[in-house]
Amino acid sequence: MIRCVSCKEEYDDDQIIYTCPKCGNILEAVPDFDVDKSIFDGRRQTVWKYKECIPVDESKIVSLDEGGTPFVHCNKLGDELGIDLYVKVEGSNPTGSFKDRGMTVGMTKAMELGVNTVGCASTGNTSASLAAYAARGGLRCVVFLPSGKVALGKLAQAMFHGAEVFSVDGNFDEALEAMTQLALEKHLYLLNSINPFRLEGQKTIGYEIVHDLGWQSPDRIMLPVGNAGNISAIWKGVTEFKEADDLPMMTGIQAEGASPIYNSFKKKSMDMTPVENPETVATAIRIGAPVSSIKALHAIYDSDGYCETVSDDEILDAQKYLARTEGIGVEPASAASIAGLRKLVDGGVVDKGERVVCVVTGHVLKDPDTAIKACVEPTQIAADVDKLRDIIVNGKKE
Repeated sequence: MIRCVSCKEEYDDDQIIYTCPKCGNILEAVPDFDVDKSIFDGRRQTVWKYKECIPVDESKIVSLDEGGTPFVHCNKLGDELGIDLYVKVEGSNPTGSFKDRGMTVGMTKAMELGVNTVGCASTGNTSASLAAYAARGGLRCVVFLPSGKVALGKLAQAMFHGAEVFSVDGNFDEALEAMTQLALEKHLYLLNSINPFRLEGQKTIGYEIVHDLGWQSPDRIMLPVGNAGNISAIWKGVTEFKEADDLPMMTGIQAEGASPIYNSFKKKSMDMTPVENPETVATAIRIGAPVSSIKALHAIYDSDGYCETVSDDEILDAQKYLARTEGIGVEPASAASIAGLRKLVDGGVVDKGERVVCVVTGHVLKDPDTAIKACVEPTQIAADVDKLRDIIVNGKKE
């Protein structure tokens, strides 16, 4: 069953719809399961470890063994901030981002529905993931990317996996509007996060966090927010397995130049005013009109959570700091969660001693140009062991 998040009208899950025909709002999938948590023990560490909780036909599964990502206890950074810090490293998924979790379920639903073409608009990671999973499932894949706004690593993935890639003159929101119209005309099956089955895969991040903590909740889960599906998906996953008095504060971090959900949060409003020309170095969250804004705001308000913005400088500093302190390399958008954590600790929003999980959503090689620009040029030197010894051992410069 799928249900409208606003008017609560219910629809059969074999209907290809993306918004509520009655009121026009977005939809959510409503799984029906009653399982003992012990059934998950001993299974392989993938999204489909939790197959009973995912409302699709498991005989149609299209998978690349996504999920089961590292859950790293970051003692050095945590000690510095005075908190108990874990980092959920979603860049370890097959195509290098959390999008693979949603795509395995979305593609499985596409196979169940018998469609032959899938599509998305993307700032990069969704297109990379969709292209790989479409290839795995044997379906035609069409992606729209905002011209000149997609990091090289992500563009390369989409093209290399065989997607039909169109560079659209306009931003992400305009590309998504065009792709959505084609989906409504039944030319393709839309696999952006407006598709409720995508978020059924992404909710497994929440499952894994509480499972790895011994079915305990952290005090806070913090993550970047762009199109806003992930924060609501993780909240959905956590609430499906936790009691009401033991739930995390969902904390969303947006870039200063693309912060419509933060603007709503500061006004304590459920209404979202789009940012017309979003700009940030964090391309994955350069989105001005997030389709899942209502879900994200519900997750923040219902969990007594928070929303904050960070500057591009704060993002890039956090990106480098996480890599050089804890050995975790992430793309700029992912580092927004770390930048936000540092800012909220300094501001007293995050209390000392809190157990915090930061979700970092994509691998550093998703945006190699930005990573390279943040570093000094390699030192050029002849293959002379004496000169090398002087530099390495004695600190002499060439």
